[in-house]
Amino acid sequence: MIRGRVHKYGDNINTDIISPAQYMELSYADMAAHAMEGIDPDFSRKVRQGDIMVAGKNFGSGSSRETAPIALKYAGIGAVVAEFFARIFYRNAINIGLPVIELPTVEVINDGDELEIDLAKGIIRNLTQQKDCYFPSFPDHIIELIHAGGLVPLLEKKLLAKESH
Repeated sequence: MIRGRVHKYGDNINTDIISPAQYMELSYADMAAHAMEGIDPDFSRKVRQGDIMVAGKNFGSGSSRETAPIALKYAGIGAVVAEFFARIFYRNAINIGLPVIELPTVEVINDGDELEIDLAKGIIRNLTQQKDCYFPSFPDHIIELIHAGGLVPLLEKKLLAKESH
């Protein structure tokens, strides 16, 4: 279960906005301090662990840089909900264990709303508005990957388990 406050943005939030190129050589924590600063200079100071980013169409377009979802994850974002995602961003986010949910009705979610997301059941509960939105539930293997913290930690865990047998 993911629970957090909404930080809402519009359409076409690209990877240059999410993770500005001039900070790509920094540590992940330092890079996260600059996430979204081109359109929201206070973003990294406002986000609390587990908060949820909501955006419109074409989230994560642009370059294929993996630092974009990493910057959001290290800033504290627990999930990203958007009308639709650029495919490479979507895959990069899943690979690092950041849930990304496509929801065609994001306009019903407001900045500051408190959401609770159940990936297995495919439900977004808007606790502020007392309304539910539905999305296709995540398969068990993707939920396992997210809970492990991403693809690399999951594979390391499985390799260790295999070696101990």
